[in-house]
Amino acid sequence: MGIHYDYKSTRGEKAMKKEAKRKARIEERRARKMSQTKNEEPKNKMHDIDKPITLEDLTNPNKE
Repeated sequence: MGIHYDYKSTRGEKAMKKEAKRKARIEERRARKMSQTKNEEPKNKMHDIDKPITLEDLTNPNKE
């Protein structure tokens, strides 16, 4: 029997390991994507709607 004897007995275990590895990769990608989107949120700062936009607002790179 030899090599083929272990195939059926370990098939379920191998499938579970493969599935766990796949889910871990998906979670890692999801976490990486969420961290990238969190870093981008502060950059999308909007101008106050009630305040008129001046030339200084548009040209001053140091103004926050």
